[in-house]
Amino acid sequence: MKTLEQQLHERSGSCCELCKATEQLGIYAIPPVSVDDADHSLMLCNTCREQIENPDEVDVHHWRCLNDSMWSQTPAVQVMAWRMLTRLSAEGWPQDLLDMLYLDDDTLAWAKAAGDEESADAVVHKDSNGNVLQAGDTVTLIKDLNVKGANFTAKRGTAVRNISLVADNPEHIEGKVNGQQIVILTQFVKKSN
Repeated sequence: MKTLEQQLHERSGSCCELCKATEQLGIYAIPPVSVDDADHSLMLCNTCREQIENPDEVDVHHWRCLNDSMWSQTPAVQVMAWRMLTRLSAEGWPQDLLDMLYLDDDTLAWAKAAGDEESADAVVHKDSNGNVLQAGDTVTLIKDLNVKGANFTAKRGTAVRNISLVADNPEHIEGKVNGQQIVILTQFVKKSN
């Protein structure tokens, strides 16, 4: 009888089942399932494993690999593709892939068992062009704004660096203009590259 590792190497062709990397592979048991078998495990590279286990360190561009792997016929791969696309859905392109991904009822229930879909309800701040804003981004004002209580006008084209996001309002960000910390409506800014 083959070991779990042998089964996964055979199924995956000895590469990461999500990104197709061939280095530093290991077995990843998909939570919350406690059964160690091939149906509930994946062969993953260290990069995928670390980003799955540490959501704060995710490189969004690495996960463009899901564009291919989400079409796998293996339910375990489908589950992890759904979870990562859901986690990254605020970026825009993952939501497009998620809209195309079909999971049968049992597989979808398994995918949702980790609670990742709750993060899809998080407040998302977007600029005037629909780009997702993150804390620390630099934005540019797209129109002159009268700053109430400070007696100055923030001019169009002004760069606002190291913005803060207002946690409970997706239409508000904060940043310094002329040395003053002000609240700015997201509809009046565009993200700078």
